[in-house]
This record gives sequence, C-alpha cells and structure tokens, in this order.
Amino acid sequence: MTRKRCALVFCFLTVCFFSWNLLSMLKENKNKKGYILRLLVVDDSSTMRRIIKNTLARLGYKDVLEAEHGAAAWQVMQENSDIDVLITDWNMPEMNGLELVKKVRAESKYEDMPIIMVTTEGGKAEVITALRAGVNNYIVKPFTPQVLKEKLEDVLG
Repeated sequence: MTRKRCALVFCFLTVCFFSWNLLSMLKENKNKKGYILRLLVVDDSSTMRRIIKNTLARLGYKDVLEAEHGAAAWQVMQENSDIDVLITDWNMPEMNGLELVKKVRAESKYEDMPIIMVTTEGGKAEVITALRAGVNNYIVKPFTPQVLKEKLEDVLG
C-alpha cells in the first residue's frame, strides 16, 4: 500500500473513531417509550442540587429539573406531567421529602414513578420509614457518583 493510501486509511479510521466517541458522549438516557428521561432533583441546598445535576449530566441525563423544597417540587410536578424520576432530600423547609413522597404516592398517576431519597438520615428506622412511604431506593450523603448511577439503574430496571 502506498504512503498516500495509508494516510487516507489512517484519516478515515481516526474520523470514525472520534465520531463514535462523540456519539457515545451525546447519548441520552431514555424511558421505556423511547423518550428522553426527565428527572426532578429536590434539595434545599443549591450546592447539593448542583452536585446531583452535574453527576446526572455526566451519566447522560440532560433533562433535569430542580426545586428547593417539597412544596416547590409539587408545583414543578403539576406544571410538568412528564417527570420520570424523583430524587429528593428528606430534611427541607415548607414540605420535607417524606411529606413529598407521601403526596406523590397518593396520586395514582405517580404510582410507578421511581423515587430515590438522598439524605443524611442513615439510620435503619429512617430507611424503613422512607421505604414504607414509597421510596424505591435510598442514598445516604455523602455519596459517590457511582452510587447514584447504581441506584438509578436499579430503579429504572
């Protein structure tokens, strides 16, 4: 093979490789109907919301809404009927995460919505209380991105 042909093959393979990597980075997570998943992150700490949103973005979740407490989250849910996953803190003003979970579970349209509680409340009694209220999975702060990834994969199936 001539040098010119080798250079062309090399360029072609390089372009293919970088295109494939770019496409895999742009991959967005979708629900069972093929639509891009929309998540709602609820935490009274703007720093924690940012950490969770940045982690979700690195995992491919680009459509993420946020709220600073349960009452604001409920309003967001009423305005956006296509939320697929709720990720909420427990301890918040106005309406805490446990109250939000109970309110969400009381509505039949949200009965199958995966809910993950992310909180500092790590005692066995608190975990049991959250699970009984309708939480699908539980993460104790501080956590790693890998833990969030695993819990999301678990609730999404």
